[in-house]
Amino acid sequence: MIETKNLSFIYREEDMESGEIKEEKVLKDINIEIEKGSFTAVLGHNGSGKSTLAKHFNAILLPSGGKVYVKGMDTADENNIFNIRQSAGMVFQNPDNQMVAALVEDEVAFAPENLGVELSGGQKQRVAIASVLAMNPEILILDEPTAMLDPKGRSEVIKTIKMLNEEKDITVVLITHYMDEAAQADRT
Repeated sequence: MIETKNLSFIYREEDMESGEIKEEKVLKDINIEIEKGSFTAVLGHNGSGKSTLAKHFNAILLPSGGKVYVKGMDTADENNIFNIRQSAGMVFQNPDNQMVAALVEDEVAFAPENLGVELSGGQKQRVAIASVLAMNPEILILDEPTAMLDPKGRSEVIKTIKMLNEEKDITVVLITHYMDEAAQADRT
């Protein structure tokens, strides 16, 4: 479903005062194959490039070197972007950053909010996952979806992800820094 060949990525930033361009190589010669229906965890400390890698899997970022293929489609070919993003849905760390039009959240939360009850972080994250699943993706990329949750919310979200992988045969790529979450995957 996803393949990288010698993937490299460099963040480039211009210093506003000097005009000098600073480069930081974040990924270097990454080669990965992720099979259909698998559950793969990408584990690493903060700043190790996990999120940068995940953003290559649905063409949010494009390689500085090497190639990324999603279902055989080259992410660097702009003609493939729509089909790649339809195939590979992404859920980010903070669900509030993902809500474009909060209609589902508004509808679900209307009555409880009138009673002074808010959606929990775990509930919001499941709404974010549901909004991505509405696209019916074959691949679900989750970038630290439990980082802002308490242990109960983390457990609920991981249980949902495992169910989607096992029962719906959705290919899952989970970016995490929690060892117990990575242990749930087929491959780390």
